[in-house]
Amino acid sequence: MARPARPVLSSLGPVALDRDGAEPLHRQLYRALRQAVLDGRLRPGERLPPSRALATEWGLSRNTVVTAYDTLLAEGYVSGRVGAGTFVAPSLPDAAPGGVPARDEVRRGVGLSARGRALAEAPAIARDRAGRPFALGTPDLCAFPVELWAQLLGRCWRHGGRALATDPDPLGYAPLRAEIAAYLRAVRAVRCEAEQVVIVSGAQQGLALMAQLLLDPGDEAWVEEPGWPGNRAALLGAGARLVPVPVDGEGIDVAAGMAHGAGARLALVTPSHQFPLGVTMSLARRLRLLDWAAARDAWIVEDDYDSEFRYAGPPLAALQGLDGAGRAIYVGSFSKVMFPALRLGYVVVPPDLVEPVRAARRHFDGGTSVVPQAALHRFLADGHFASHLRAMRSLYAAKRTAILESITDAFAGFASAEAGEAGMHILLRLPPDCPDHLLAERAARVGLTTPCLSSYHRSADLAAGAGTIGNGLLLGFAAHDPATLDRAVRDLARLALPNR
Repeated sequence: MARPARPVLSSLGPVALDRDGAEPLHRQLYRALRQAVLDGRLRPGERLPPSRALATEWGLSRNTVVTAYDTLLAEGYVSGRVGAGTFVAPSLPDAAPGGVPARDEVRRGVGLSARGRALAEAPAIARDRAGRPFALGTPDLCAFPVELWAQLLGRCWRHGGRALATDPDPLGYAPLRAEIAAYLRAVRAVRCEAEQVVIVSGAQQGLALMAQLLLDPGDEAWVEEPGWPGNRAALLGAGARLVPVPVDGEGIDVAAGMAHGAGARLALVTPSHQFPLGVTMSLARRLRLLDWAAARDAWIVEDDYDSEFRYAGPPLAALQGLDGAGRAIYVGSFSKVMFPALRLGYVVVPPDLVEPVRAARRHFDGGTSVVPQAALHRFLADGHFASHLRAMRSLYAAKRTAILESITDAFAGFASAEAGEAGMHILLRLPPDCPDHLLAERAARVGLTTPCLSSYHRSADLAAGAGTIGNGLLLGFAAHDPATLDRAVRDLARLALPNR
């Protein structure tokens, strides 16, 4: 397809940006460009204006345009090469099917609720489904025993039959709940019985369910700053008023939370491996957080998203295991250990919440699909999960060591790596004169997915005021072999240090 010699700004049509609105300009610009692609005003293969030209034409900062382009690139709407420009992708990730009315044709008068607007406008980090180096949250799928899993699914159908096809228990498949409870007691020191375990369709559903049950609209809730956008979204969906609490080397700063939101109803934390900074909450902070919750009759939701991959000794005891007042709720997932599409997680609730959770599940979705639960039960009960976890922990430890060595060699004297004690990503700290979002844009053009640390802040103002946060990229290492990671690190270093 022939490409125009120069991009035509007029092809975008009129774009209304609310410069005084609550939604960031980069998000408004992203949505406008995305809609132009979906509407066909920007066609496959067409070149987008250079970020500098578009910024000048519309009176925006270049960083605003770059951030919008980065989001389009990460979601697969555009592609690009260094020195060539940014082009609309030849095939779109979610192009509207024929017959769907254009945006302007959708009937008016059916608006979102305040909670709906807050949820729709909440910042989101796009996931990379292309399998490019450094993408976050992706396990090594080549190491998962796919044939064994298929056998377990088939066996469950053959032997479970009609019993698995009836309406599920809203709390989950009883044998799996018992197996998870035994595992958590032994490995994570969680205080629980099988009756307290609730099977959910992924940890995100568990977080949203707890927020809906425990918060009234307008209630304050602590969130880690910086933190995972999905955690914030779960609280916003319940109408919560977020209280960003800074994170330092000991985890969430409980004293700061009490100073700015002492009356909060809930705190959502990642104590075993804080995301994205990778720090572990100290025992003193854990005890102080529990004391605050007990004194205020507040809730603590512990998001334990990847504690299985700890490289300095065994997994830490869960914060929930230290709770003597029944204020801590524990949320976990199998997606990081097994595969993302599994969509099976669990919530451990205090005994007095079991029946309210059962009622909520009955009304919301009726429960989680039973056949995968039955297969997962056999995967745990027959020892396959423990065996797979040991193998993956060893594999990831070797990859972690390899990528740290590559970073030390390629970025010596320029940037430093912070690995933490657990998890599946490295934090590459960059100097102030190398803005993370600009380097991420260049990296995306050569096929690297490098989420910016700055993207995990609630706002630019908060990011600027958080002295310990700084500037960096998150590099996932689990999905690729050491040789691929080494090449990717060196490619990234050449972009950051072109004169080396």
